[in-house]
Amino acid sequence: MSTRTPLSPTPRSTVTRIKDRARTDRADLDAVLDAGMVCHLGVLLGDSPVVLPTIYGRDGDTVYLHGSTGAGNLRAALRGEISLSVTHVDGLVYARSAMHFSMNYRSAVVRGRPVEIADPEERLRALRVIVEHAAPGAWDRVRPPSKKEMAATMVLALDLTEASVKIRTGGPGDDPADIATGGVWAGVLPLQQVWGEPIPSPDLEPGLETPGDVLNRFRA
Repeated sequence: MSTRTPLSPTPRSTVTRIKDRARTDRADLDAVLDAGMVCHLGVLLGDSPVVLPTIYGRDGDTVYLHGSTGAGNLRAALRGEISLSVTHVDGLVYARSAMHFSMNYRSAVVRGRPVEIADPEERLRALRVIVEHAAPGAWDRVRPPSKKEMAATMVLALDLTEASVKIRTGGPGDDPADIATGGVWAGVLPLQQVWGEPIPSPDLEPGLETPGDVLNRFRA
């Protein structure tokens, strides 16, 4: 039997608008987060909210974030609650009326209070999770962080207990009258993102082949 915390355990993380797009299976949350490259982190800096893009990594029911120890946004995140969101646009939905234009998307919003990771081994493992999320297979191939680099890096952990997921698929939801009138094209223009051909660094020594993990990412 699963012991994972269910989605939407609180009123503020329960979808209230267009509820049929809400997903309650935690696997949907995992899928949205795992497919993303950048999250948007919302924090309160002074009296003003700020939303900043940053990379992240997920391990089980925890999302890890990192940055400079001097980063004001991470310090602010530790002083209160934050909001973290990830969105994928899968297509533009063309409708017969301007009001019904839409997008097919997958989105997740996580709310909570992050904690700073102090244990050296846990911090290193969290950084590995972040690197492997963006570049699977790279961590074991490159130089690990030095003591100086680790001292200059802050790592935060955010529990995924309080999260919501919304997904839209399918075509336009046009009014019957607009469909009957006809004469206007409607449908979906899918959006896809693909990796380009790897570009070697100009200071790379001659004869060094592109690593398998990079090629695997390119071919994915």
